[in-house]
Amino acid sequence: MEINENTIIGQLVATDYRTADVFRHHGIDFCCKGNRAIGQVCTEKKLDMAPILNELHDITATPVCSIQTYHIWPLDQLAEHIVRKHHHYVAQKIPVLHEYLRKVCQVHGQQHPELWQIAALFTAAAAELTAHMEKEELILFPRIREIVKKQEAGEYFESGAVSKVEKPIAVMMGEHDQEGERFRKIAELSNNYTPPENACNTYRVTYALLKEFQDDLHQHIHLENNILFPKAIAAEKTLTGSSCKIPS
Repeated sequence: MEINENTIIGQLVATDYRTADVFRHHGIDFCCKGNRAIGQVCTEKKLDMAPILNELHDITATPVCSIQTYHIWPLDQLAEHIVRKHHHYVAQKIPVLHEYLRKVCQVHGQQHPELWQIAALFTAAAAELTAHMEKEELILFPRIREIVKKQEAGEYFESGAVSKVEKPIAVMMGEHDQEGERFRKIAELSNNYTPPENACNTYRVTYALLKEFQDDLHQHIHLENNILFPKAIAAEKTLTGSSCKIPS
């Protein structure tokens, strides 16, 4: 939809929930007072409308996802991409979702008790994912970078050396399964992130962000379980033993 000074805030958020972040950043109410035009609100709050419109145009012009040839990326480059894109996303969205869930539980929790269960599940997931990402960044990914450096230098690990990636990878994959199950429960409780017909914009944005969080987690897990982890195990094995050959 075209975005200009006459665009109704609530309608825009309903069309593309990502725009809620722009309004929240500028202290603009998109929920209870979402029936106002952007220009009207900017005049009332004495805000410069131009940068707000630019932010809205930028965020709606960006595709929700893109296809990348991750399977041919160097291991260290893929690990860095996971940190920059997915770890950063999780860290950024956890406090936002905590706040939205707190609000919808307070306002709608009595009529929709499943919101309290969803909030509890997300709180547990947030704590586990924070610890999970820290282990990857401090233990597993440094080993992967070490593997790449050995490959580039034509060096090997000691013959018969114990793998330093297989055990942490097994732990990470187990935690992936746990979080996948947790979000399956959230999806079930939320009717696959479908808000009630009379839900306010905050309620709708909360469910949309939860779905976005789940989708990002699925991509994150896919990159690790199906590409990074098996390639890291295979690469480490080729570098263990003096008779190994560096793959071309």
